[in-house]
Amino acid sequence: MDELLLEQLLVYGTLFLICGLTVSLYLRKKNRKSTETRQKVDLAKAEGLFEPVSLHPYIDLNTCIGSGACITACPEKDILGIVDGVATVINTSNCVGHGACFHACPVEAISLRIGTESRGVDLPHVSEEYETNIKGMYIAGELGGMGLIKNSVEQGQQAVANIVKHKKPSKEGILDLVIIGAGPAGISASLAAKKYGLSSITLEQDSLGGTVFTFPRSKIVMTAPMDLPLYGKAKLFDTSKDELLELWHKVISEYELEILEQTKVERITPLENDVFKILTNAGQEFLCHQVLLSIGRRGTPRKLGIPGEDTGKVAYRLLEPEQIQGKKIMVVGGGDSAIESALLLKDQNEVVLSYRKEQFSRLKPKNREKIEKAAADKTIEVLFNSNLVSIHEGSVLIDVGDTKHTELANDLVYIFAGGELPTSFLQNAGVKITRRFGHILKKHK
Repeated sequence: MDELLLEQLLVYGTLFLICGLTVSLYLRKKNRKSTETRQKVDLAKAEGLFEPVSLHPYIDLNTCIGSGACITACPEKDILGIVDGVATVINTSNCVGHGACFHACPVEAISLRIGTESRGVDLPHVSEEYETNIKGMYIAGELGGMGLIKNSVEQGQQAVANIVKHKKPSKEGILDLVIIGAGPAGISASLAAKKYGLSSITLEQDSLGGTVFTFPRSKIVMTAPMDLPLYGKAKLFDTSKDELLELWHKVISEYELEILEQTKVERITPLENDVFKILTNAGQEFLCHQVLLSIGRRGTPRKLGIPGEDTGKVAYRLLEPEQIQGKKIMVVGGGDSAIESALLLKDQNEVVLSYRKEQFSRLKPKNREKIEKAAADKTIEVLFNSNLVSIHEGSVLIDVGDTKHTELANDLVYIFAGGELPTSFLQNAGVKITRRFGHILKKHK
């Protein structure tokens, strides 16, 4: 009997020891992960990557159970982590708004927000049906806060589905819908309009693809499949800009979509009887019952306001970088667009990068690594604390630190100073714009 009791005690003791070791190892691993995440957060704060700049996840710590599903679902690296059993944001500035974390959370502890409590973002008033405060005028895509291509595609078709619900009786000379902007949301909306049998036309102030066309040639712009009206599922992974534009051309040709490029809308005027008049820069007029705005948030590129900026050697986007060779180039800016453009140009040209601050902040990790390497091996000359003063035919004048008006030989200047929300255009059309702080953007689960 004593031997049996002893055996039982040994078994139980062994089990308790195993359980204790397992729990101890789990807690040690958990604490190690928490410490690693805290260190990443501290580094993100030091590098200016902790504060969000656009759409980002907001975590309700009272609801989060620390499952880690959001981290697994996020296609980007080190956007989210776990500290003390709950999720936290890390490099929030690098979040591109996939929304995968929002969908994956089992307890709905994550919401998608734009702006913070201290930094507001100007947003137009848009209802859950994507309608603005002006009846019959809708907004989809980047202008409403959802900048990711897949999200914009979804919003474009959802907006048109809502427009169909409120379709007015067709009248001669009046289109059912005018779509402004041929970016991802605009092309998706154009396909949806065709699908629902709406009479429509799409107007694009630039070239096909909208903001997609302004990306550097090799930039990856898709990481997940998307559903296009009429066309079906487009299985795109690690897709380049060129491949995405090929798809746009294919669907436009196949479904005979009417898209007018290089046609800028100057004014939208609401008329009587629920009709809008659309006036373009070419003097064209279109009448329609409903309008969908699928333009970008940046609108017009922000200029430096310096002498010579209006000359032909200055550009605000980089197209066909492989065609530019043997030039002395000045790239102005310290964001990802400026860095990526400088990197694309450096192998065939002499590139100087001018940035007004003393160090880079809010760069994607890969861009930071590449530009630091390029600066170290002197394939790009980086000038911090510098400001372009004037632009001339064969040179530029630049202030670098306390040194004023240094003259540098120069053939081309690329300026990446961001852009300005088309506030006046929207307000002239009657759309209300409000500065939002930590505004929750609703997405369909």
